[in-house]
Amino acid sequence: MDLSNLKPAKGATHKSKRIGRGQGSGKGGTSTRGHKGAQSRSGYSSKAGFEGGQMPLYRRIPKFGFKNLRRVAYHGINLDTLQKLADLKQITDITVDVLVANGLADKKDRVKILGRGELTSKLNISAHAFSASAQKAIEAQEGTVTKIDA
Repeated sequence: MDLSNLKPAKGATHKSKRIGRGQGSGKGGTSTRGHKGAQSRSGYSSKAGFEGGQMPLYRRIPKFGFKNLRRVAYHGINLDTLQKLADLKQITDITVDVLVANGLADKKDRVKILGRGELTSKLNISAHAFSASAQKAIEAQEGTVTKIDA
């Protein structure tokens, strides 16, 4: 046995159906497309979601809710994360640029400081928004809170 006489098991492969190759093939004439109508013509393609005239699924299902176009989305960062960053990098002034440089936020994010975790060192933090508990915790450690405009 060698590679030259390897072949698939019997019945594992099928010949491709050759349509439109004359009446003798059994698939000539209308080439399995039926008679007349858009679907029998070349270049026909149905619209995505078209169900043959039946009311399509995307129109049968009710719509609900709305998207508020004026919503301001913030990227939340907790105090325990800031404390870890301060311990690892020996940083006391934390700005949005520092957070972006350390992979905690993206350049376009609006950053909000949230109050989960303990803060043990004095930090000067500037961000777009602060929760009340975070602001209280930062000021309890004699740190400063600076709100920046976007």
